[in-house]
Amino acid sequence: MNITAIEQRSTLMRNMRHWFSESDYLEVDTPLLSTHLIPEPTIANFATWYLSEFHGSRELYLVPSPEVFMKQIIAETGRSVYQFSHCFRNREQIGSHHNPEFTMLEYYTVGADEVDSIAITEELLAKTRLPDTPEHLLPPFRRMRMAEAISTFAGFDLDATQSINALRSEAIRLGLTLPDHPESWEETFNRIFLNCVEPELPQDKPLVLTEYPKQIDCLATQTPGRPYRRRWELYAGGVELANCYDEQRNRETVAAYYRDQYAQLSSERAYTAEVIPDIDQSFIDLFDHFPPCSGVALGFDRLLMLQGGYKTIGDLILFSFSAMMADGR
Repeated sequence: MNITAIEQRSTLMRNMRHWFSESDYLEVDTPLLSTHLIPEPTIANFATWYLSEFHGSRELYLVPSPEVFMKQIIAETGRSVYQFSHCFRNREQIGSHHNPEFTMLEYYTVGADEVDSIAITEELLAKTRLPDTPEHLLPPFRRMRMAEAISTFAGFDLDATQSINALRSEAIRLGLTLPDHPESWEETFNRIFLNCVEPELPQDKPLVLTEYPKQIDCLATQTPGRPYRRRWELYAGGVELANCYDEQRNRETVAAYYRDQYAQLSSERAYTAEVIPDIDQSFIDLFDHFPPCSGVALGFDRLLMLQGGYKTIGDLILFSFSAMMADGR
């Protein structure tokens, strides 16, 4: 047990709560168990059962993010909100930056877009940092569009590589091995990004990587006239730290996302033991009156690891899956 890390966690959370309070955000505390989730085929889920002799039984899910509840509060109140939430993702890598259970700081700023959220996040990290946080982890952030990163580190024009055949050709040119079965554009892009781009991203300052390809489906709005989404990810010290959207508010677009993602999720997991979570179609009704806002999901454990100078998030938490697996328990 690392008492220093426990104290640092308390200090950083206290600093952040003070900043959010001064900035007029409402702190919320939403359930960890849910009867339904937002369909995300790339995230595997944990499930359990509620048993009652009076009410019967039903499957419940540990939330991979508090988004499904936080957006209900935003729709009802029209207020900016934040939350420190324990989150759970199955089939997650176990390593220096991953644990199947982790702490997420999620915050939504009403009346802001993804560009505003860059400045908001810069101020948050600058004003709440732990003492002795290395300068290369602190704002101001560097900014780079995804197309620029692809051009610089993978050597091709992303705007001109919108077909799967063109992208496969670039992957082969880069020496990557592709599977025999057909891959989606997103899968091949991720293969290129993770192998050829992400390891080369500059680390002298935190980096905001903007404009993710539209083929990576998510609830972020699209960039008008360009094949990208209004989304960014933050890297610090070579670690992916945060993910931000200009949140999608169009009811029809959200309904189509739900339909398509649930169909994909169900198809991919139909013959496996993986959980197929229920979805709640009434979630779509929120977007009849959802305010403009931008949401950021920040890995709190990773931030604490970086600011405190720890090598792994397992050094910070009481129950590390990596330690459990190493002990054979």
